Amino acid sequence: MATISTAQRVASIDIFRGLTMAVMIFVNELAGVHGLPWWTYHAHAEQDVMTYVDMVFPFFLFIVGMSMPLAVERRLQQNPSRASLWLHVASRSCGLVVLGLILANADSVDPKLMLVPVSGAAWTLMGLVGGILFWLVPSRNPQHRRVYLALRGVGLLLLIFVYTIFRRATDSGGTAWIDGSYPEILGLIGYTYFAVALLYIPSRHWTWAPLAWFAVLIAFCALAVAHVIDWPAKLPLYVWPFSNGAHPAITMAGIVTSTLFLRSDPSRTTNRRILLALTFAASMFAAAWLLAPLGISKIRATPTWVLASAGAAVLAFLLLYWTCDMKGRTRWAAFVKSAGENTLLTYLLPDIYYALAAFIGFTYFDNHLTFGIPGVLRAVCFTALILAVSALLTRWRIRLQL
Repeated sequence: MATISTAQRVASIDIFRGLTMAVMIFVNELAGVHGLPWWTYHAHAEQDVMTYVDMVFPFFLFIVGMSMPLAVERRLQQNPSRASLWLHVASRSCGLVVLGLILANADSVDPKLMLVPVSGAAWTLMGLVGGILFWLVPSRNPQHRRVYLALRGVGLLLLIFVYTIFRRATDSGGTAWIDGSYPEILGLIGYTYFAVALLYIPSRHWTWAPLAWFAVLIAFCALAVAHVIDWPAKLPLYVWPFSNGAHPAITMAGIVTSTLFLRSDPSRTTNRRILLALTFAASMFAAAWLLAPLGISKIRATPTWVLASAGAAVLAFLLLYWTCDMKGRTRWAAFVKSAGENTLLTYLLPDIYYALAAFIGFTYFDNHLTFGIPGVLRAVCFTALILAVSALLTRWRIRLQL
């Protein structure tokens, strides 16, 4: 029975993840810049179009799928317990949702209603610092074990504290706790990761199972968007983490691609793997065209958006695989190395900056460099700064791992 090879790290996957992270930081910062062409922003819900910005989140979901087979096999080699594997999947998903809800509710903090009167910026900082301390990768030095356990304890207490004191005002004038309707990008990844794991892990030994699941998820998404079935939109993500099937389908496309390239199979030459991947991408583009009458929208999570994004992700990975793994040319991507290997910390760094700036009252960039080319240069410099800080923290062995 064929298995996923875990013998060595695949350079193209880390670089793909790092580049996606860098672009995500850039477009998020660019969202506050005015006077740019329409394709530099997210398309609106009522528009039947997608921009390159609408493909950044799908690329992240795709790379989650590409990494999943490697991570599952590596964990099972370390500990063959299925119970331990599922505990890891559940805890990782919950961790992403916990962090996502902090970011999603940061702007809803009402100091007058909070059990402890703190600002939204202070509340966010405490939550993010708590998450960093709790999920900090411990030192291999046994002498530091107690220190890291103490830091994890402090982090857990901070997370419990910020969730306990949180209160917000409702539209009707009442008081409410955490709003879980939109768990931010991290939370969406957490729910999607859990949903895809439910499908992939039990069927991972069947070579073509990921492709079959992908087809099922696309069909489900099409039926949901066409309103043939309406119940997925009525269920919260913590009840039905599949949503309308769009996000899990993109992640499953990553698993399909990972299976094509990384599954041990002597009968598959590199050229044949590339041909199969190109066929997979072409099939998705053809299906995207056929399903275009259902609309093209990230916000509405239409199947054409899913298929076009996943097809583009396959082509992007093929280019990186040929460049980085086949030709061994990786030095050019050194600037995203830490973002690809220490992704969660890199993701949180911009939000830490925003919360810290709000906490100390630093508002210069709210009113300066917010238009045209100067704004673009600001976004470029901000992205470079975040990547540099990420590299520095990674060098200091400050890493996060769920």
